[in-house]
Amino acid sequence: MNAQLLTTLTWLIPAMPIAAFFLIALFAHRNRTLSWIVAWVAIISSLVMSWTVAINVLGRGLEALEEHPEQIASAVHWLPAGDFYQGQWLRMGVAVDPLGAIMLLMVSFATTMIFVYSVGYHNWGHGLGKHKGEPQHDMTEEPLLARFFGYMCLFGGSMLLLVVADNLLLLFVGWELMGFCSYSLIGFWYARNYPEHQEIPRIPPRAAAIKAFMTTRVADVVMLLGIVFFWWAFGTLDFSEAFTAESIEHVINLVGFGGLAIMTLLLFTGTVGKSAQWPLHVWLPDAMEGPTPVSAIIHAAAMVSAGIFMLLRIFPIIAVSIDAAPYAGLIIAGIGAFTALMAATIALAQYDVKGVLAYSTISQLGFMVAAVGLGAYVPAAFHLITHAFFKALLFLASGSVIHGMEHGAIHAHDHHLDPQDMRNMGGLRHKMPVTFWTFVIGGLALAGFPFVTAGFWSKDEIFAEAWYQWSHDAKILALVVFITLATAALLTAFYTMRQISMTFLGKPRTALAEHASESTPFMTIPLVLLSIFAVAAGWSGISDRFLGTNGIFSNFFHHYAGAEYFALMEELHELGLVQHTFETLPWSWVPLIVSLVVALGGLALGWWVYARRPLEAGQTDPMVNTLGPAHRFLNNKWGWDGLYNQLFIAPTIWFSEKIAYELIDKGIIDTILHGIARAFYAAGATFKRFEEVVISGGVDKIKDGFLAVAKELRYLQTGKVQEYALISVFLATVLALVVLLSDWFRGILGGIF
Repeated sequence: MNAQLLTTLTWLIPAMPIAAFFLIALFAHRNRTLSWIVAWVAIISSLVMSWTVAINVLGRGLEALEEHPEQIASAVHWLPAGDFYQGQWLRMGVAVDPLGAIMLLMVSFATTMIFVYSVGYHNWGHGLGKHKGEPQHDMTEEPLLARFFGYMCLFGGSMLLLVVADNLLLLFVGWELMGFCSYSLIGFWYARNYPEHQEIPRIPPRAAAIKAFMTTRVADVVMLLGIVFFWWAFGTLDFSEAFTAESIEHVINLVGFGGLAIMTLLLFTGTVGKSAQWPLHVWLPDAMEGPTPVSAIIHAAAMVSAGIFMLLRIFPIIAVSIDAAPYAGLIIAGIGAFTALMAATIALAQYDVKGVLAYSTISQLGFMVAAVGLGAYVPAAFHLITHAFFKALLFLASGSVIHGMEHGAIHAHDHHLDPQDMRNMGGLRHKMPVTFWTFVIGGLALAGFPFVTAGFWSKDEIFAEAWYQWSHDAKILALVVFITLATAALLTAFYTMRQISMTFLGKPRTALAEHASESTPFMTIPLVLLSIFAVAAGWSGISDRFLGTNGIFSNFFHHYAGAEYFALMEELHELGLVQHTFETLPWSWVPLIVSLVVALGGLALGWWVYARRPLEAGQTDPMVNTLGPAHRFLNNKWGWDGLYNQLFIAPTIWFSEKIAYELIDKGIIDTILHGIARAFYAAGATFKRFEEVVISGGVDKIKDGFLAVAKELRYLQTGKVQEYALISVFLATVLALVVLLSDWFRGILGGIF
């Protein structure tokens, strides 16, 4: 295809949804049907253009991509930088390379499926709902549907902008736009409140939105410092200009390996916030308070995926940092591995059907971060893509379950039970067959069911990389990561089977489940299409040497995603700045055996505890007795929210009330301002008295005297000429006498003296 046409399409990929946001906000917001049609047209157009561009890029051949990864690039002058008269400009542009092309395939497709699903989720065509800012429990149409699709368009467009951005600043613009959209959509049901005592404690959506916004802003401020450092060190924010062997070597000479590691960790902090890694993970579970399509786009197609994508974009400096400054790799891989295990343990004891998936997302993102910390670029990218497909599937399927339960609540005339609580479900396999089978496919992919699902192949790649670094290089960190992630994978398989069993198997435990019904085609068709990718996406990453063979399988994903930095890593390796390039790992049975054991073992254990004898109505969760006090600890999410409340929130509120308000505002500022006010009031009173006594009193007396004289003299104005003549003669006589007498007195005085 013509290069100019591909460049134009690349610019239009994010522009279409963003333009749709403005069209809906300015013109179509009063028509809900027109709003979602505009959103559909925009996102489907982006899907077609994304796949066209991606296929053209990837279709140019591996050799061409390795020699010239950036196949499409275009930029425009934005702001003058440095000496304007020397023509130095900060440029903004788009670029599509192999990794960007693969991301375009995933983001555009998953986002389109979420848009299609959203029409059915919000009960379009079922009569206008009456409760603005709240879920329509009577299954009527969302009254703020236009607002929802407007924000969703901006959300999808921001992620696509981030993917095609050719520089770190434009990436950050998309990054922050997604932060605004997540805030707006998490708090979409702004009027929703919960009773004081709940089976599953939750915070209102508006509080969850603020929590998400403030938590991620902490990380974004640090990330912005990293961007400034990057600009100062590299002299550019453009990825293709910065990530060359010469440029990286120059920066190392300028700031040293320690400075490069600090830059890396500053940028990595942005991922800790955006991708919900410990210790900034606490916002993501509460983000479930938004509508389910919002949960899906946050957890799969956008938002949290952006954090991992940013790490992959800056991978060359990460690779140099973790080899030259080991603490950088220890921090990144350590945070990722700990997050993966911690979140997996919390998911064991959750009962909200979306809450389990939320902690699952945090855990799987930990896998990716740990892989990046080990320098495993391709496995991290591979798991990012596969996870996006099956996690989007799982969230949308969970929304279908909730939808079915709410239908059951209407038929059962029971709105007191929580439709998201898995303890209120059971038996939905027969009530919602499409949702059940697609959820099972997504769950097996999450658990890493061997040889079939995408999750197995991508997790196996991470295990293989960690094991290779331990067995070949004796890296203790790699062994710790391997053991930690294997344990997390075992727990993942277990809680996945637990969730499937509690939700779908056995008999209905409540009237809600008894009267549940399958969702509309708007919701089930996206589930079916996503389930295909939850299986088939993994086949693109089967190792070239799987089972010790050579040449039977072709690891498409490894070769094409690795083409992004293949030549650069070779150059950095020759310069001694990195230990490993993107070579194909030698075959080892250990990672495969571990993958099989943890996946099948976790599923089997979950089946033994939950599926073999499904829970009956009123029966206690077996995990409660098995774990004892540990269950309360895990159900309370390790107490992170309470700890942060004591360490940060409560002291901040106390400082705001007691110090900032009472002491500083009222005690100091108000005292000073009131003192100044009293001084000015006293001065004003003095000036007022001066005005009354001197100005008004003195001037008024002079005025009154003149008025009195004028009053007397006005009697002389009679209008009779004879009287004027008489007075004139009199005055002339008096004047003459005065003159004569003055001469006489002057003569007498002269004679005397």
